[in-house]
Amino acid sequence: MGIVQPDWHYVYQGNGEDLVSVMLQTLAIAFVGTIISAFISIPFAFWAAKRRQRHFSVVSTSGRVILAVVRTFPEIVLAIMFIKAVGPGAFAGVLALGVHSVGMLGKLFAESIEAIDIGPSESIASVGGNAVNGLMFATLPQVLPAFASYSLYRFEISVRSATILGMVGAGGVGTPLLFAIQTRSWSRVGIILIGIIITVTIIDYLSGWLRKQLG
Repeated sequence: MGIVQPDWHYVYQGNGEDLVSVMLQTLAIAFVGTIISAFISIPFAFWAAKRRQRHFSVVSTSGRVILAVVRTFPEIVLAIMFIKAVGPGAFAGVLALGVHSVGMLGKLFAESIEAIDIGPSESIASVGGNAVNGLMFATLPQVLPAFASYSLYRFEISVRSATILGMVGAGGVGTPLLFAIQTRSWSRVGIILIGIIITVTIIDYLSGWLRKQLG
């Protein structure tokens, strides 16, 4: 009956523990975690990107292996590990999402780097430009739109993940949801689930619109 008769009084109470407050905290965890991972993923992406050569590359292969290892740890496992390291709360959730997202974004960023047109870089080199000039004026302008698009997509996923991290003590809406389930407060469970559905739907729509603009 929780969905049918949700606890509307819990939507906003002004005490910092209502639905609006915990959903904003959840979005903040997902946003900060995504921003951190996006910046960290860039050097990993250049490390893991395959060079235009046919023989085996130890450098790119080692980068891909590291990113694959990072992706094997689910966010909730990382959250438990970081809770042990830094204590319960939103900071542990940010670290968990940030580290896990590096594995995914690093791989996608690396694939974007591999797909670029090397013509502009060769043109810069032919007129005396160095590697930094090629990176700044040829490589980054080609890959930054893709980086931004993938980061927005990762933010969508992080919002969903952040909603459950609180169940292990990593902040966000998962904590009150777990407490409501344990106390069998189904009307509270209902309004929290409605809040999650509305928030995720809005974020998906906005992110999809922004990615279309970038594409």
